Amino acid sequence: MNILIADDERVIREGIKRTIRHIFPDYQVFVAERAEEAVKFMEENRIHIVLTDILMPGMSGLEFMKISKRRYPYVKWVVISAHSEFAYAQEAVRLGARDYLLKPIGKPKLEELINNLAAEIQRDSDITKQGERLRASLRFLREGVFQRLASGLDIGNLDIRSFVEDYRDFYLVMILLDDSERSVRLEHFIVENVLTELIELHGHGFVVSHDRQSLIGLVTLHEDARVEQFQEEVRSHLTHYLKIPFQILYSGLSSDINTVPQTVKRMREASASQAFELEPLKGSGEKAIDVALHYIKEHFGEDLSLEKMASVVFLNPAYFSQLFKQKTGLGYKEYVTSLRLEQAKLLLLNPKLKLAEIAERVGYQDMRHFTQMFRKKFGLTPTEYRQQEDMNIQMTKASPPQS
Repeated sequence: MNILIADDERVIREGIKRTIRHIFPDYQVFVAERAEEAVKFMEENRIHIVLTDILMPGMSGLEFMKISKRRYPYVKWVVISAHSEFAYAQEAVRLGARDYLLKPIGKPKLEELINNLAAEIQRDSDITKQGERLRASLRFLREGVFQRLASGLDIGNLDIRSFVEDYRDFYLVMILLDDSERSVRLEHFIVENVLTELIELHGHGFVVSHDRQSLIGLVTLHEDARVEQFQEEVRSHLTHYLKIPFQILYSGLSSDINTVPQTVKRMREASASQAFELEPLKGSGEKAIDVALHYIKEHFGEDLSLEKMASVVFLNPAYFSQLFKQKTGLGYKEYVTSLRLEQAKLLLLNPKLKLAEIAERVGYQDMRHFTQMFRKKFGLTPTEYRQQEDMNIQMTKASPPQS
């Protein structure tokens, strides 16, 4: 049994690893700090169970699970988190997680969970496993043939008539990643899974790795599918998931598989004349910020750290911060502070509320810190502001009505 633990907190991942190794000494346990490391382990080993943290650098645990499930349908997923938010658990279950565990994870609970999942895996029939292996073998053979074809290499005496029958009319999609500064292994994995999911949604086809920097998708659309909608969804989804510059190129509709090498060559030549650009804020990223703004207004008195808020909308903190500033024109912390202090001004108009109670209601546990922030923004302490407003009210009452 191979188990992968993905968590950016070393103490947590090593602690879970030691516990599992102690209870189940025959199990192989891998640990990953980032999603990129986790992807590497999953590509190189048959992982049976993944325990993934909600928050990880580069990609949230829920996003990691979502884009991995198509490629690894047999894996049992468990989400671990320091937060008991219902929204996390609800989304985790919707995506197929078998359980949602809160840190710190007790030894009895972990032992019970692993035993239950191991029993489920054991119950998987040999027929199902053989079927999975056969489908995977056929997929790799088909994609291997296309990969050679797209690269202009000889495919020998392979009979591709059935391939041609399956894809009488098709489009090619090329995604190029900017690898100028870092490894793009994680982004490669993201594109392969996201693009494959969209191809299967709108028609049938597959995605292959063309080289280190690029991937090619082949898609035959359903009769009622619109190519413009497919292209827009590809752009929208990749804009949401990718955190590096990328290009998308499309071919026209083709009915001759033998034209693929020339088409791919022309697409690469066209890409050389285009600069890599980060896609503008749009689509699911913009919707996520709208959800975040609504959540902040409803929960301004609670913990609203950047990490917490980013996890609520299932984005990594750095990307969330970038999108938030693009949308609002303010940094996240500045926006939350301003909202809280404006709410405090309204509460100060109620003479029955004590200052400490008001501070707590708007998210400040430290009265001193609340006073400092209020004075910095409005030039008055909360007490001075309340006194000033009381005087204004008294003066208004004392003024004779205008005839």
